[in-house]
Amino acid sequence: MTSSIKRKARVRAPELAGRGWLNTGGKDVHLKDLRGKIVLLDFWTFCCINCLHVLDELRPLEEEFADVLVTAGVHSPKFVHEADPDALAAAVERYEVHHPVLDDPELTTWQNYAVKAWPTLVLIDPEGYVVHHAAGEGHAEALSRVIRELVKEHEAKGTLHRGDGPYEPPERQRTELRFPSKVVVTPQGTLLVADAANHSIAELEADGETLVRRIGTGHRGRSDGDSPSFSEPSGIALLPTEIAERTGYQAVVADTVNHLLRGLNLDTGVVTTIAGTGEQWRDGPTDGPATEIDLSSPWDVAWWDGKVIIAMAGNHTLSAFDPIAGTVSRYAGTTVEGLHDGPAEQAFFAQTSGLAAAGDRLWLVDSETSALRWIDTEHVVHTAIGKGLFDFGHRDGDGDQALLQHPLGVTVLGDGSVAIADTYNGAIRRYDPETGQVSTLADGIKEPSGAAIVDGELVVVASAAHRLERPISPGDNEQLVAGKAHQVKRPPTVLAPGEVELTVVFQPPPGQKLDERYGPSTRLEITSSPPELLVEGAGTSTTLTRRLVVADGVDMGVLHVVAQAASCDDDPAIEHPACRLTRQDWGVPIRMQDGGLRRLPLMLGGMDD
Repeated sequence: MTSSIKRKARVRAPELAGRGWLNTGGKDVHLKDLRGKIVLLDFWTFCCINCLHVLDELRPLEEEFADVLVTAGVHSPKFVHEADPDALAAAVERYEVHHPVLDDPELTTWQNYAVKAWPTLVLIDPEGYVVHHAAGEGHAEALSRVIRELVKEHEAKGTLHRGDGPYEPPERQRTELRFPSKVVVTPQGTLLVADAANHSIAELEADGETLVRRIGTGHRGRSDGDSPSFSEPSGIALLPTEIAERTGYQAVVADTVNHLLRGLNLDTGVVTTIAGTGEQWRDGPTDGPATEIDLSSPWDVAWWDGKVIIAMAGNHTLSAFDPIAGTVSRYAGTTVEGLHDGPAEQAFFAQTSGLAAAGDRLWLVDSETSALRWIDTEHVVHTAIGKGLFDFGHRDGDGDQALLQHPLGVTVLGDGSVAIADTYNGAIRRYDPETGQVSTLADGIKEPSGAAIVDGELVVVASAAHRLERPISPGDNEQLVAGKAHQVKRPPTVLAPGEVELTVVFQPPPGQKLDERYGPSTRLEITSSPPELLVEGAGTSTTLTRRLVVADGVDMGVLHVVAQAASCDDDPAIEHPACRLTRQDWGVPIRMQDGGLRRLPLMLGGMDD
């Protein structure tokens, strides 16, 4: 297999252009300043769960190659809120980004590097040439191999310079709560808060300010017992009394970055791991003994239908945890990211981040489609608000015309209506299932992400303000907002109607080969929104090239592409070679136009020669 750093033609890396830099002490960074270093560009946006996964994947790589590698995040926003410099600075702190970040609000550098997906990784050699390009997650090992080859090559040439990079850590602020995520009310009337950036669970008095106790060390970890540790915990669900008595814990915590569910005994403060292996799900079984099944960024949990339903934000599905049987199973979704209703096992979700059970409905918010949805007792999925992956805004009125912007939380009010933590609009919205009407209850809140009702008042988690707030009593100050509709700035790919060849490019990293021991090593799944966009080519196959026939008469749409490839060490002397799965989901906005492209390449890993 040809090394991914040996290319027929060398491509000079375009300059890094944007509004400014974070984590550099106020200094701008130019590629000429980085000559002699290996540079890794991470194109990300802070709404994107896959991007957050990559931040964590890169941490060991940055540590291993600290004296030769400079990682630079290029933040190219999807949502309007993400283009706010203060919101970006908060996200860089929230997710503990320990490298320079270029603020690219107009997607200038994104377009200069021909990026088509969040996240995308681009590797630049010490002489300033692009040598590797990869989209999606699971590339850390491939990058490590390419970097080792680059170190060897450029040390021999004398073009590698060791030493510190331009990163300068900002001063960390300390507050009682730090980027809290969700809140629930205990039977004793206290508030349990998932204190994400403090990596712990805070129990507060009903006033929402007085700390009763903190469960967790406050440092990232995954230890159980009476001195437990978490990693960015999010959702919390309380179990029915009869279930809690049998399990020995009253609360279930979605330990998001650890990819675990943790059981919390509220009497003793003891924490137990009850689901997940600690590894992120990429492929493989989704049903079985709970502690033997990989999870993927569980973001929220709710008791409904006799189980703990898990919002599996990392792979766009819902799972169900049975605390008595000790099992986990897929509850809804296919792993395709999108907005598609119908039977739960066929529905598309998009980073479900909030759940709320109410009688015969499980309400949920899909943050990436800015949607409010529900599942009924027949296991059918419905959409109340939401247009798809690329439409959002702040607009009230009829549900089928209303718009949200990346909501993270949902709470059922006493009258059966639904309060939505409309996070990137900084608002609490209300949806009335009886009338289908949407209104705004409160705005001016810094990234609301969850809420609970305490003594008739709505207590809101103002995540970016690092506190709980009581902005309203349900029914007070209700207003209608006729705000703007927005679409993602990302330019659509212009295709010609008729036949189009879609190719996903993948090259195994140096020292690896495609894993074909048990059959095909690659998989490609394609769907579209609307479905009539594709006349031919939808479906699943084991090759990474597909002939599509795009409808003539559908002006715009989205191609949903899921590709994966398995590769293993290419050394016959190794009896049990290490194998890895690379996977990426693309939601490619397309526009049809005569004279458009008839070939659509997508980069999974390597270089397209």
